[in-house]
This record gives sequence, structure tokens and C-alpha cells, in this order.
Amino acid sequence: MSPVPSLQSSVVVIGSANVDLVATTPRHPLPGETLIGTDFHEYPGGKGLNQAVASARAGARTVFICAVGDDDAGRFLHSIASGESLDLGGIHISPDEPTGRALIVVDDLGENSIIVVPGSNAACPPATNIGPSDVVLAQLEIPISAVTESFIAAREAGAMTILNPAPAAELSAELLSLCEIVIPNEHEIELLGGVSRLQEAGVKTVIVTKGAAGIDIYHEGVCEELPSFRVTPVDTTGAGDAFCGSLAASLAAGHELKDACLRALAGGALATTTHGAVPSLPSQDEIESLIAASS
Repeated sequence: MSPVPSLQSSVVVIGSANVDLVATTPRHPLPGETLIGTDFHEYPGGKGLNQAVASARAGARTVFICAVGDDDAGRFLHSIASGESLDLGGIHISPDEPTGRALIVVDDLGENSIIVVPGSNAACPPATNIGPSDVVLAQLEIPISAVTESFIAAREAGAMTILNPAPAAELSAELLSLCEIVIPNEHEIELLGGVSRLQEAGVKTVIVTKGAAGIDIYHEGVCEELPSFRVTPVDTTGAGDAFCGSLAASLAAGHELKDACLRALAGGALATTTHGAVPSLPSQDEIESLIAASS
């Protein structure tokens, strides 16, 4: 079915904003081991900012609710978000906590390991000004209470809710009952108790991401597998966020679930072909071009 765009619909992303400190090494260090790195960069990041930028680049009007510190890192992230045309009316400046950081190691195969220091993200406010045609997207690098309050407001407004449960945490039945779509990876779905537990709690759709192996879509009693797009990865940082943001943008534009997932897969694949999180997030034209080239 063709999408039915709505000029009033937005993607509302509530989530983290960090500065990513990225070191590249031939392999990941063992416990107690020191390795010599080959490269270092600082990038804008945080799952919330990544997903908000991914949504905006995929064509959606995007509102970003977050908290940053009253410091140079916070001002840097604010300028990045403004440059991506994100609506920042809900940003909170925390006077007491520094802007969040993520310490990332990327090996020669493009695989990453990440340590997140939340900082000001602990002060992230909930989203409140939500319309009935909006898509509300959240992750778990901010307080779960803020996510829950945002989803309560979203459901009361009639908006769609999407949760990316990363990093994995124990989730209450109340929060799960507020989620229309949950997007865990293979590791996170096990920690959450499996697909059945999420469905029994009221989650309508579960999308399990499997990296290069694609995704499994559990919806209305059926599991459908979609393969990933073939690309040459250099850095997987931000790929899952690209998927989530692209999915939210496609759903807000009126695409049906499977078509939206296809576009999200293209967005996630493209994000692995460039170093860094925000720098790797693809545009709507790039997503369309990859889909066309692969059909």
C-alpha cells in the first residue's frame, strides 16, 4: 500500500544525547590487557540523538526530547541537533551533571563494544505535547520513569509507541503494556524473557534485529524473516539506531509495517558503511537508492 503522509504527523524521540569517544584497535582487549589503538575520533551520539537524526534524515519532522549539560559538550550536541533541523523545544539543560559520554572500541571487523556514562541524561524530561498521528520512539539510556510517562501521554493521545530496549533492562508489565512495537536485538530479547512474554504483556509487534542476518517480525501470530541488505561494513556503531529512526519515520509517513521494516533495514545497513554514529546515518535518498539497487 502507498504511504498516506500527514503534514501534522511527527516522530517524537525521547532519549539520550552523548559525545562518543571512539577508539579503533585491531581487536578488543582482554581483561587487564592494554592495546595500542590505531585511530581516535569524537562524534555526536547517544541512542536518542542517533535515532532522532536518523528519523529526520529519513524524511520525518522530528521532535527530540533530551537533557544535556551546561558545558561545551552540551553546546556541541545542541548545535549538531539544530543543524539536523530537529525540533528542540523539549531540550533540558542540566546545571548539575555533565553531558553524557560513550566510550566505544571498534575492531578491524567493524564490531564495537560500548560503555555509556549517562551524566545529564538522568535528567531527561518526559515527552508531553504529543498528537494522535505522532510516532513516539524511546530507548533505555534515560530513566525508565521518563519513558513510561511519555508512553502514557502517547497512548492517551492515540499515538504509536515504539521502544528500543537498549541497553537491556528489566521492564515492568505496565511499561510493556504501553508499547505497540518493541525492537530488541538477539541478546536483549533473551534478557527480556522472550517474544512470548512481550506479546503476553500486550506488545502488538516485536521486531528482533539480528545484524547482518536481518530481522524477525512477530506480528499477529506470525513470524516473518527479512534479510539484511548486502554492504561492506566498516563500523556497526549506530546501525541499530539507524534502523529504529528509519522505521519510525517510515511509519509516520504512512508506510505499512513490512515496507517500513524494509526501509529500516536499508537505513541500518547503510549506517555500517561509514565510521561514527551520527556521521553514518543515511538520507532518505540513500535509503531509496539502496532499495532500488537491490530490487
